[in-house]
Amino acid sequence: MNTSCSTGIIDAEAIATVRLLAVDMVEKARSGHPGLPLGAAPMAYTLFTKIMRHNPANPAWPDRDRFVLSAGHGSALLYALLHLCGYDLGMDDLKSFRQLGSRTPGHPEYGHTPGVETTTGPLGQGIATAVGMAIAERLLAARLNSEGLAVVDYFTYVICSDGDLMEGVSSEASSLAGHLKLGKLICLYDDNGISIDGPTGLCFTENVRRRYEAYGWHVDEVDGNDVKGIEQAVLGAQKETERPSMIIVQTTIGYGSPHKAGTAAAHGEPLGPEETRLLKERFGFPPDKAFVVPEEVKAHFRRSMARGAALEAEWQERWRKFAAGRPESAGALDTLLEGGFPEEWLPPEWLFDDGKPQATRQASKAVLNAICAKAPFLVGGSADLGTSTGTAIEGAAEVQAGSFEGTNIHFGVREHAMAAIMNGMALSGMLIPFGGTFLIFSDYMKPAIRLAAMMRQRVIFIFTHDSIGLGEDGPTHQPVEQLAMLRAIPGLEVVRPADSHETLAAWRLALLRRGPTAMVLTRQTLPCLDAGRELVMNGTSRGAYVLADWPDRGPAAARRLLLVATGSEVHPTLEAKAMLDREGFAVRVVSMPSRKLFGQQQEEYRNEVIPPEIGARLVVEAASPFGWEGIAGPQGSILGIDRFGASAPGTKLAEAFGFTARHIAEAARNLVKPEN
Repeated sequence: MNTSCSTGIIDAEAIATVRLLAVDMVEKARSGHPGLPLGAAPMAYTLFTKIMRHNPANPAWPDRDRFVLSAGHGSALLYALLHLCGYDLGMDDLKSFRQLGSRTPGHPEYGHTPGVETTTGPLGQGIATAVGMAIAERLLAARLNSEGLAVVDYFTYVICSDGDLMEGVSSEASSLAGHLKLGKLICLYDDNGISIDGPTGLCFTENVRRRYEAYGWHVDEVDGNDVKGIEQAVLGAQKETERPSMIIVQTTIGYGSPHKAGTAAAHGEPLGPEETRLLKERFGFPPDKAFVVPEEVKAHFRRSMARGAALEAEWQERWRKFAAGRPESAGALDTLLEGGFPEEWLPPEWLFDDGKPQATRQASKAVLNAICAKAPFLVGGSADLGTSTGTAIEGAAEVQAGSFEGTNIHFGVREHAMAAIMNGMALSGMLIPFGGTFLIFSDYMKPAIRLAAMMRQRVIFIFTHDSIGLGEDGPTHQPVEQLAMLRAIPGLEVVRPADSHETLAAWRLALLRRGPTAMVLTRQTLPCLDAGRELVMNGTSRGAYVLADWPDRGPAAARRLLLVATGSEVHPTLEAKAMLDREGFAVRVVSMPSRKLFGQQQEEYRNEVIPPEIGARLVVEAASPFGWEGIAGPQGSILGIDRFGASAPGTKLAEAFGFTARHIAEAARNLVKPEN
């Protein structure tokens, strides 16, 4: 028997099965992208059946190879492969492609479909997230592996498209990957020369090979239908331990389609019944049958299950040896993988009992240093702003190529890539990444922050210089609308603390929750709140609390005022209360570091903090008033900013924009002035 010949036959039949399953999914849904699956099926098939270490029975096996379909619009390709390899994705799931409630949505979603490693679809996010996965592998290997016992040793594979490479985030991330010499990152570029609007030559004529060589990558090229060539190219890339690899795979979009192959018409719409019938005839499949999987093809793919089980069993034995020798590390990792955080790594509550005034960015720095001294799996840095954001850990080693034992990562001026890379790191389940920049630059990070929330990943975004209070840098650096944008993201906890103890509580919250947190911190120094630590810490954990109350006995309800403030504005609000109290008003001040978290509390607690019968409410925040209407209520008011800032010292700006105690008191008085 000619083995190579028989292998070639089963390869061809298996690839045709993948292609046609994808086409049938799109055709049945009357929606989707058949072009990429038809063109890229050989490279994806080669990865899943000949290269990757994966176990369909356990998609979460920690040492599996990772696969990222950065070109997420080709999701039908991935679903077909997962089904055929034996993942928990049945034929009925394929038949419900893109339908409400199905496990095969239009773009891959992490946590929704077994075997999907990350949510993709927004182009560029996949390749940037994969850089984070590759960084995570190096960080974990440096912390856990020892001579003769490697418990972390996986590759990260990516299929990306022209669109991915056009997006700026891919440039940012690829540049950093080359700098860090991430040799276990291997990207296959589906170079089909077609985008939605037509030939890529309309807008994309760069030399991809030279571009990636300039980044410090190893680059190879191969024909997209040459399975053996693809396999050899990937195996060659695996040997390039000092460079990430970009394999340019020459493909034809819509391969096999008689009238649409090689055209934009194959990209994002069903081929149609007649074209589909002709395509099936070309590949030797029944033209009038859908979702056909020949028995020999099914048996061929299902070998992945036995192979994967054996690979994981061998790793489990290594893990048992590791756990026996390092039980504390193994226990901590088990806790992290279950979504928890070791209690002994949390910062001490007495950290700021000296009452020292400081900016909340400095308080965050102190907390972060205290945690990192104990927690080796908390890793991060900043977008070239380590000293400004307080994210540079004192005495910790720098993460650089060939040296991944450290804590401090220099992301460079690459905010968007930083956020996406943090997502990839968090998806390891064993690392908690943090990254810092100025709040204004959250605009650059928004797409990746959104995906962190969608995937419920424990990623900690540290945003400093949070208001006009930063001063002379002016309106280009003074955030106005960013808080409203961040608070609008479902699943993202936005915390704007007013002092050191609220900052400490915010960190504890971020470490213990499942999902991303944005900490919004000041540049300017703030005093410690004149309240008990327990009140501040417990109150922050509930999103809002009564910081200073009205007297038990006092003026009539007509002179009762409720002031709600966040962050640095809490302090002039307290001063305003003192002024108003002397004038005979009864004033309660509520600190609300997290509006969303407060909204999640039981109604009884919410009504206790903000009594519904008190209509005279003033919300104070040096940012857009958007979103505060529900707290202010129909009779209340919002003291915010509805224009861009200015360049001047912070104290001058507070006076000019109306955020002094005098201005706050005046705005509060206006709520209870008798009608003329």
